[in-house]
Amino acid sequence: MPENPDSEELVESTGAEVSDETSEAKKPEPKKPVRKEREVPTVPVNLDEKSLQLSSFLDTNCPENISPSIGAEADIVTITVDKKNLIEICNYLKNDENLQFNYLSLVTVVDYEAISETFELNYHLVSLKFRQKIAVKCNLSINDLSIPTISEIWTTANWFERESHDLFGVIFEGHPNLSPLLLFEEFEGFPGRKSFPFHDYQEW
Repeated sequence: MPENPDSEELVESTGAEVSDETSEAKKPEPKKPVRKEREVPTVPVNLDEKSLQLSSFLDTNCPENISPSIGAEADIVTITVDKKNLIEICNYLKNDENLQFNYLSLVTVVDYEAISETFELNYHLVSLKFRQKIAVKCNLSINDLSIPTISEIWTTANWFERESHDLFGVIFEGHPNLSPLLLFEEFEGFPGRKSFPFHDYQEW
């Protein structure tokens, strides 16, 4: 009895389909990409000779009642104090004849809320006479974000402090006018904080 050529083609095609289905079933699932932990970049301390002399001078001559912590980050000397001693250390740095930090170039806030529930205020000072720079640091608990204003020592602090109040909610006690500088009166929240929901908005 002659073979049916159509049946052979049917068997061959069916076998191929089964083979394809089997091979697809055996394929391993694609691995999900693993996100690497973010590495925080660090900059080695590299003070020049003048900065080393400044650090040594402060370590020897700072008023003892201030209890400062003298340090360094990158190429700048740092001095960390409790907020209750902020006014005294600022007056000392500005008025001492050997220092004369007469220019406040910047006030910044660093958000460490997720790590230590603190904000770090940095006051960047410059001595135009001696061509020196220094950063004064104060740590604030997120449960008490009040700190004395230094706007009567350096007038440039006025707007810097208003900006920090707008973006982070820091309260500068004794400031003459903490009205919004960058935001409008009805704005809710503090957009400088890492916890601020930047992407939770709706299109107009």
